[in-house]
Amino acid sequence: MRIGDLDLGKHPLLLAPMEDVTDPSFRILCKEHGADMMYTEFVSADALVRNVNRSLRKLELLEEERPVGIQIYGKDIDKMVVAAQMAEAAKPELIDLNFGCPVKKIAGKGSGSGLLLDLPKMMAITDAVVKAVGIPVTVKTRLGWDEQSLVIEDVAEQLQDLGVQALCIHGRTREQMYNGVADWTLIGKVKNNPRMTIPIIGNGDVSSAEKAKMYLNRYGVDALMVGRASIGKPWIFREIKHYLTTGELLPNVTVLEQTVLMDDIVKRSTDMLGERRGILHARRHLAIPFKSLPGIRPLRIQLLQAKSVVAISAVLKEIGATYANYQMPDSE
Repeated sequence: MRIGDLDLGKHPLLLAPMEDVTDPSFRILCKEHGADMMYTEFVSADALVRNVNRSLRKLELLEEERPVGIQIYGKDIDKMVVAAQMAEAAKPELIDLNFGCPVKKIAGKGSGSGLLLDLPKMMAITDAVVKAVGIPVTVKTRLGWDEQSLVIEDVAEQLQDLGVQALCIHGRTREQMYNGVADWTLIGKVKNNPRMTIPIIGNGDVSSAEKAKMYLNRYGVDALMVGRASIGKPWIFREIKHYLTTGELLPNVTVLEQTVLMDDIVKRSTDMLGERRGILHARRHLAIPFKSLPGIRPLRIQLLQAKSVVAISAVLKEIGATYANYQMPDSE
C-alpha cells in the first residue's frame, strides 16, 4: 500500500491516533511489536494556533518511530490550514484530518465527527489543507452521524476528488460512539467502488489476529488500523502480523511476559514525561492486561494506586510470581 511516496508494504497495520495513549513512547513500543505506521494523539488546530504548549509538544517526533502521521482536528478553515502548516514543519510522513472523533466536547462543537453534519464544511477544510501543504493528506472518519445518515460512500468519493491520498473508515456512526459491533459492510462497499483508487483503511473491532484476517479477506481493504485493542497490549501487532504471514496463531503472552512489557511501558513513559505524568499516562495501559486474573483485585488496586516507578515494578514482580503458572485464556 502506498500513500504518496510512502510504501508501507502489503496490508500494513496502523496504530490509531488516540488521545492520552499514542504518545512517542507507546508509538515506538508498538512499532517494535510490528506496527507499520504510527499516528500522534489528535491535535487541536485551535490550540496550535494559540501556541498551547501541551499541543505543541504533540508535534515532537522521534526518528525511531517513523513513519508517523500527525492528526489534527478543528472546524475553522483558516485555523486548520495554519495548524496543517505547523504540523508539516515537524516533518511527519503525512497529515491526517480527524473527521471521526465522536466525543461530545469535540463532535458537539462541530469538529471531528461533527463535520458529518456539515459536509460542505468538511470538504472546504479538506480542500484548503490539501492545497496548503506539500505532503500527503489523509482522512479518518465514520460511516455517518447516525443510522439515518450513512453518507460514507458519497463522502469517500468527494474526499478523493479533493486530493486526499488515503481514507480510514471506522465502521460505526457517531451516535454509536464505541458501542455495539462495527459494521464493515459499508467499508467494503467503499473499497469495491470502481471510482475509488486511493487506499482504504478499515478500523473498528480489529481486536484479534483472526478478526484481522477475516476483515482483510472479506472486505478487501488495503490496510487495518488498530485502536483500543492495542491499549495495554502492544503485542497485538506481532500476533496479527504472524497470523497473516504464516496462518498460525502465536502462543498467548504469559502473565510474566505481560508484567515485563508493562514495566517497560511505565519506564519509557516516565523517561519521556517525568515520573508523575508518566505514571498517570501509563495507568491506562496497566489497567488492561491483568483484570481477568482470578483473585487479582488487591494487587490490581495496588498497581493502579502506586505513585512511583519502583512501587509499580514491585507490584508487577509480585503479579508475575503469583501467576507464574497461570494459563492465560485464548484471546478474543
